[in-house]
Amino acid sequence: MSNTEQIVGRRTARNGTADGQGGVQSVDRAVSVLEILARQGSAGVSEVAAEIGVHKSTAFRLLAALEDRDLVEQNSERGKYQLGFGILRLASAIPTRTDLVRQAQPVLDDLAQRLGETINLAVMREHFAVNVQQARSSAAVASQNWVGQLTPLHATSSGKVLLAHLSEERLNAVLDTAELPAYTEHTITSRKALIEELTKIREEGFATAFEELEAGLNAAAAPVRDHTGTIVAAMSVSGPAFRFDKARIESIKGEIKDAGGRVSHRMGWLA
Repeated sequence: MSNTEQIVGRRTARNGTADGQGGVQSVDRAVSVLEILARQGSAGVSEVAAEIGVHKSTAFRLLAALEDRDLVEQNSERGKYQLGFGILRLASAIPTRTDLVRQAQPVLDDLAQRLGETINLAVMREHFAVNVQQARSSAAVASQNWVGQLTPLHATSSGKVLLAHLSEERLNAVLDTAELPAYTEHTITSRKALIEELTKIREEGFATAFEELEAGLNAAAAPVRDHTGTIVAAMSVSGPAFRFDKARIESIKGEIKDAGGRVSHRMGWLA
């Protein structure tokens, strides 16, 4: 008997038929188990059972089935389970950059329509921010197409988010290369002032840029994380200063941060 047939046999014996509602429920519970372990790091059978509301014997069967596929494993602490290397095998099949754009698109489109402004998704490339995707609402059809454009990190809200989450060594190296040229009279050109602002951005998870890249253009951004919690992108909202002013930005700050969190969740970040 092949290894696959053995696994199928064990799963059939544990769970009965995989058809119908029972099979769907088992899949849903198995996914819930993986999410619990991803969030908590490790958990015992009793903890898993309590979290998903099933008997301990059911939780044990779910964990055993996942263990068969190397999706979970028992750690050195007796009775505790954690995610297994099978998760990495599955995750490695996803091209990160392509997946980022694909996962972000519906969130960008939704936010653009709700706010009536242009939404951009940017990643870091050397000492620039590059916009990899954009969504424009009907109210912002005349706005500039930023996709593919390199923008200065210190003069944009997205760039500031990306800078704020670099290590000190990496940040200094990037700033040494990029320097801090002025684009408008509002551009931050003092390294000390910029680092102070980056500290606040890191604490708040939110960045703004008021006419720092172009006169008459304001923007605000929130971070996007991957499944490890690493900041991999920034999602920004931009608009004309007469309409997208400080009061407007403050009123929708929660929506922008929430949208960044939704993209992060779609990328696998469960916190």
